[in-house]
Amino acid sequence: MENENCSIAHFEDFSIEPIHEKYAWRICDFVTVNSERLQRYFPKTLAKNLTPTLSEIFVEQKVREYRKEEEFLFVLKDYESRTVIGLAYIKELDWNKKQAELAYCIGYQYEGKGITSLAINALSKYAVSDLGLQILQIIVHKTNIGSVRIAEKSGYTWQKTLPKEHTPPNEVPLDMELYELYA
Repeated sequence: MENENCSIAHFEDFSIEPIHEKYAWRICDFVTVNSERLQRYFPKTLAKNLTPTLSEIFVEQKVREYRKEEEFLFVLKDYESRTVIGLAYIKELDWNKKQAELAYCIGYQYEGKGITSLAINALSKYAVSDLGLQILQIIVHKTNIGSVRIAEKSGYTWQKTLPKEHTPPNEVPLDMELYELYA
């Protein structure tokens, strides 16, 4: 496994970096500024990062999971401000099937700039070449047009509807759409 201090990818305005303890406060800032965006599809991430102390605990857990290859969390970091502008997970790993799910969120002020598409393309390549995964999945709600576009632009194809796959806080379970990419 590569060093957690190394970037996975560099772009003109941002980089993708593995989770590291130094990001706890910046993740707390990102989550609190984007809480409305995160509450429906990232309620656990939101709840675990509402204060700096909670973020420190969250990041320590995610660093441990990264090292154990149980789940990989990456930050999208703006070069100029050095702030966290997004998060991307490689999660739900099944090493026997060589399969994982990618999940991602971007800050409201960075939406629509192509950053998430670049990040998902880079992380998909990383998951295949560095982690040896063969099947990558993205699960989105059909009304989340931006995420659907990202999946499609990144070469993922729609497979099926997953009934009652995700239950947002205080809502009924939602059917979600499964997109997959095969190495």
